[in-house]
Amino acid sequence: MKTEQNTFRWVYIALAGACFLPFVSPAMALGAGIIISLLGYSPKNAHQYTSVILQASIVLMGFGMNLNEVIAASKNGFIETFVSVILVMALGLLLGRLLKVEKNITLLIAAGTAICGGSAIAAVSPILKSKDYQNSFALIVVFVLNAVALLVFPFIGHQLNLSQEVFGNWAAIAIHDTSSVVGAGAEYGEQALQIATTVKLIRALWIIPLSIVIALLNKNQNTRKVAVPWFILLFVAAIVFAWLFPDYTQSYGHLNWLGKRGMVLALLLIGSNISIRQIKQSGTKSFVLGLTLWIITGVVSLIALNH
Repeated sequence: MKTEQNTFRWVYIALAGACFLPFVSPAMALGAGIIISLLGYSPKNAHQYTSVILQASIVLMGFGMNLNEVIAASKNGFIETFVSVILVMALGLLLGRLLKVEKNITLLIAAGTAICGGSAIAAVSPILKSKDYQNSFALIVVFVLNAVALLVFPFIGHQLNLSQEVFGNWAAIAIHDTSSVVGAGAEYGEQALQIATTVKLIRALWIIPLSIVIALLNKNQNTRKVAVPWFILLFVAAIVFAWLFPDYTQSYGHLNWLGKRGMVLALLLIGSNISIRQIKQSGTKSFVLGLTLWIITGVVSLIALNH
């Protein structure tokens, strides 16, 4: 038994190192962590580092954002984005209550659907102090639907003869992660790609106000103190710093890469801290919630964009 645990430990260390390789995706890391956990190995105290790694990764990714592009994107479609984010969050909370899904999982899935998938979940989870299995199921739902969207959206777009502009906006609103938005846009056309990427950038910015609102609503009921999401403020500071000192662009690129890889590592840690009991507890309802919210968002946004 001890020998087996030592073997798992070394395998786990190797997997952690592999998270920094370019071909290892977030979904692969999460899946590997879950498999390791189901095989009977759970690294000690891994959950203690998950939140720190997630927060640090969000901050580091801020160095990869261009402030001028952020401001330009913010001016376009502000009202539309504001309304859609509020509506998706409200609908997600309603569906979560109807399906009796845990509050944290509901908030994570709703945030991931409303804004930008895994990145939004990673930003919100430390504020909610959600458990690893709650983060896992929210991420699993997002990753599965992302993979489906990457194949289904261009097909539907061609069948409905959607214009490049309509498809680009639709993909940015209804597909969770930026990577899948870019992939679907690129598949559909150059103009669709540009529009989808820009609109998705606008939505990604809503991580900041949403995180602050959730922190205010999720304040400690005993002390009435608000858990200030300092890492979100540091995320903004990183964007501004990169703008103020443009001579270090290459270094910012390295920091941004480290943030993205750190996110992958965090997903390995998250996946390795769930159990079969937790899977049975939240799996089906969480997926039904995510799928229903995604379909409604996709259909309603497509109808709205075509009118």
